[in-house]
Amino acid sequence: MRLLLRIQGLSNFVRFPLRYLILLSALLVSLPAGAAQEIRVAAAADLKFALDGLGTHYEKQTGRKIDVSYGSSGNFFAQIQNGAPFDVFLSADIEYPRELDAAGLAEPGTLYEYALGRIVIWMAADKRVDLAKLGWQALLDPSIQKIAIGNPEHAPYGRAAVAALRSAGIYEQVRAKLVYGENIAQAAQFVASGNAQAGILALSLAISPPMREGKRWKIPANMHPPIEQAAVIPKSAKDKDGARAFLTFLKSAGARKILESYGFSLPAPDTANAQTQ
Repeated sequence: MRLLLRIQGLSNFVRFPLRYLILLSALLVSLPAGAAQEIRVAAAADLKFALDGLGTHYEKQTGRKIDVSYGSSGNFFAQIQNGAPFDVFLSADIEYPRELDAAGLAEPGTLYEYALGRIVIWMAADKRVDLAKLGWQALLDPSIQKIAIGNPEHAPYGRAAVAALRSAGIYEQVRAKLVYGENIAQAAQFVASGNAQAGILALSLAISPPMREGKRWKIPANMHPPIEQAAVIPKSAKDKDGARAFLTFLKSAGARKILESYGFSLPAPDTANAQTQ
């Protein structure tokens, strides 16, 4: 499957430890555009690896490809408000699709909650900090000078990270250490490159092949508002029939199983489907 990868807002890095950056290059590589009949999908950056798997299965089932752009949900929301011709919007925050729906900028009845995201603290495997033992306290270690998170202004995972830090009672202690990625994939780049010594990242990225060898500590879900992720078909979609077919696939048992394998929790089918009624 050919995917057009556009991670938005990436910056240059000072140094590049090869064992992480070579692996993580899948987040940054641009591939050739596909056929004219591809479905254009605007997707939250935490979905990169899950959508690779979903796209492969979708193509096998239907013969159609998906052309995916990755970035922050807030930025895509603003683009769709201005008429960007995406066929499907896969947001990491259900509020953005809800706002589009309420404003008449989404196809009626297409709002669908497809997953619940999880966040983790992630560090490189060679860090001497005992993350498994220390949990939150690991972020207070003097060797941890920068902590990468998504920008909470428009990245849902960044907002969840800030909420969790406040719940843990250490936000003010680590606030000066925080560095913001334009989206959660860029935050992952910061910590994988060594420009940050720790990150609060999407579990879906932390368990992906590029970052699997690092250390991770799963943040309890009750320490932040739920990361409810939802899909919707924008009014500006050019291929509404194709978009509806993709959403039907996304609701299938096979697609839900793939999402679960990438660390996403799943809303109950009846709850998720109720969003589209």
